Order: sequence, then structure tokens, then C-alpha cells
Amino acid sequence: MNVIEVKKLSKKFDKITAVDGISFSVAKGEIFGFLGPNGAGKSTTISMLATLLEPTSGEAWINNFNILTDRNDVRKSIGLVFQDPSLDDRLTAEENLRFHARLYGVSPEDYKKRIDEVLELVELKDRCRDIVRTFSGGMKRRLEIARGLIHYPAVLFLDEPTLGLDPQTRAHLWEYVLRLKKEKEMTIFMTTHYMNEAEYCDRIAIIDQGKIVALDSPVELKKKIGGDIIRMESAEKEKLEKELKEKYNLEIKEGEDGFVQIEVANAETFMPRLFNELDSKIESIELRRPTLDDVFLSLTGRRIREEHASEKDALRDQVRIRGRR
Repeated sequence: MNVIEVKKLSKKFDKITAVDGISFSVAKGEIFGFLGPNGAGKSTTISMLATLLEPTSGEAWINNFNILTDRNDVRKSIGLVFQDPSLDDRLTAEENLRFHARLYGVSPEDYKKRIDEVLELVELKDRCRDIVRTFSGGMKRRLEIARGLIHYPAVLFLDEPTLGLDPQTRAHLWEYVLRLKKEKEMTIFMTTHYMNEAEYCDRIAIIDQGKIVALDSPVELKKKIGGDIIRMESAEKEKLEKELKEKYNLEIKEGEDGFVQIEVANAETFMPRLFNELDSKIESIELRRPTLDDVFLSLTGRRIREEHASEKDALRDQVRIRGRR
């Protein structure tokens, strides 16, 4: 059973196409990820699915409700953790949750049953009466997840949920997300540009410049790279590249920092041949398995960098923000 259905969804801001005719579906209980750089269209897609932005064209359904004609039902069906903090830090954790529950029409009886459960899930039960401004960044993020769950949504949207958090806090936050999937069979739709986070997803849609360029499980996406990756450093780089082409008919890729990079099957058995059969001197060699970053590089010609957006990406973000107002 699919909880999310998207057909040819697009969003344009003036002359910029932020989302360009994407189609996909998400099954119940699935962790579905949108992987892409800043400005790729990830947050814009979530904003449309959450009824915060109206699509330029296309259709989508959340929990069998149309995002254009059944907006209130869609909003009742989702929980949303924004990319930017959205808690009232002058209230306590419990007051934030109670306010959100009332907005979603949760009865006082149901709220009493749920508040302890959601706070215990994110390990904040002992801090429920503390003012939010005293919380760390990780605690605030966990409280936002608890708030998104208080009305028992069919789908939880997480827009860059660990942005700005330290690696340890990010790892802890993912423990809670995976617990949601296991214990609640929660459908989770998340965006990220962190490669290690994307590995947690059941399926990933790689999005670039508003278009989905690949969609599959992390394992299957990495299989499409073609083999293991061997990176070599040599003072005789041109001679090495020529030998690799002539002796093994291999495609040479320019790796980072001037490394020579090749892709082969069964690299463990191939590497000894390089040392025995090549005349070129190899100063260092590295073997690694394909990563999602390699998949993105293969599909788009560049890597996802965990850094500030480019000028073009920043413009997309500015237009997107104006569209929300």
C-alpha cells in the first residue's frame, strides 16, 4: 500500500524551475529519502506535499488525500519537522506539545495518553516542564520530532533533520527515527545531503536541479556504479593511465587531488596484478567500495559537498523562501 503518490509534480518561481515534473511513490512503513545538494528541489517538494506551496503543475496524494483539493485532510495526516527551528523557546516542552495537539484537534483524553509516549520515545520525559530555551540543539530537534508525532500522523516529513548538529547528536537522532520505523511502522519521508544518513533509507530518490535522476535502494544504486574503486597516486601519471588503458582496456577517471581512479570487479584479486604487471611506479593505492557519493558523481558529474550552496543554489533557496511567505 502506497501512502504517498506523486505524478509529474512541478514548481516554478519566475524563470527558475525548482521541481521539474517528478513522479514517485512511497509505501507504508518505508523510510524514503531525497538525496541531493542544496537547491536541488528537496525542500520545495516537501513544502508542496505538506500543502505549504501550491504546485505549478502535477498531482500528489498523501494518505489517499489530494494535496490540492483535500488540504485539511492532508495536514491531519502528516507530521512535519522543518529544516529551521520552529519551537517556541519561551514555553516548556510540554506546553509546546499541548499547543500543537490542540491545533490538530487531539482530545484531552488522547493527549494525556500520547504525551508520555512521545516524550519517552525521544528521551525527554524528565525535561517536559523545562523551558525550551535551556535545551541543546539536539534536544530541541528531538522535541520537534515528538511534536510531529503527537497527533499520530500517517507520514512524518523530516526536512534535513540533523542539519547543524554534531556527529554524535546526529547518530542519536537517527536511533529515534529507526525506532519509529520499527515500533510504530511509521512512514518517514526525509531530505538530506549527508551520505551516511541516506544509507538508513529503504529507498532513495537522487534529485538534481529539480529532476529525479535515479530511484532505488542504497544497495542497488551502488551496484550500478560498476565495481570496486581503486585510486592510485603516481609520479608517472600519464604513463600509468596509458598502461591501464592498453593492458586492461579500463576507463580512467580523474579522482580527487590528481589521483588516477579505475573501477573493476573483484578488486582484491586485480590489485596484485597491477603491482606485478605494470611498469609505471605506483606510490600509493587505495581500495574502497562504491558510495552514494560515487553514485551521485556518476549520474551528475559532480559530488555532493557538505558546504555552502553555490550562487545558483542560493538563488533557488531565496526564491523558495519568498514563495513560502
